[in-house]
Amino acid sequence: MERNEILAKAQEENKGKDIADLDAQRKGAYIAYFVGLFLILIWDVVEGIAFHHINFGGNMALFAMAFTAFLVKYVSLRKRHELIVAIIYGLAAVAFLVLWILQLAGVMAR
Repeated sequence: MERNEILAKAQEENKGKDIADLDAQRKGAYIAYFVGLFLILIWDVVEGIAFHHINFGGNMALFAMAFTAFLVKYVSLRKRHELIVAIIYGLAAVAFLVLWILQLAGVMAR
């Protein structure tokens, strides 16, 4: 086989996807997730120190991101463990959403 034939066959097998690009996107998303996690934790600490309360909206977003990541992982791999973790993160996201709504409505102290 010539070089062009090998390249064409590889592209056909990968359905035109650039594996290096997909790996870079995956790594970027992974790093972005942890940057977001770190920033929300800093946000919680600063608000707790400065205002003596924590806004639950950021925590809701954090757990919603984790829920999404594990749900996608479960759909891809069909491992029961991933589903259990996704459900736990989903329940925590809903709990923080409710707490955030209660804060916004003035039912809970801000």
